Amino acid sequence: MAYKYSFDPIAANEYEKAFDWYEEKSSIAADGLIVAVQDAITAICANPNRYRNTYKNLHEIALKKYPYNLVYYIDESRKLITITSLYHHKRDPKGKYKKRKSGKK
Repeated sequence: MAYKYSFDPIAANEYEKAFDWYEEKSSIAADGLIVAVQDAITAICANPNRYRNTYKNLHEIALKKYPYNLVYYIDESRKLITITSLYHHKRDPKGKYKKRKSGKK
């Protein structure tokens, strides 16, 4: 059974900022970001444990063609993926998990 997903408010804000940045540069690039994020979400929802468990109970997957990772938490009991961050590769990796160390709100 495929999992459902939701964005943590922090991740939603990061996604919106990334989209806005690409939209300023090129609408094609912005649309590509949406496709890359949706492709990653589809893959995660189909098999969430496939992707690396990088910190405690947080997993992540790299986006294709974009310098971002989706960081997410799996709630097995609710069959829900919570995306906690859309994290740019050039940001300090130490801050990647500070927002949601447990992955829960």
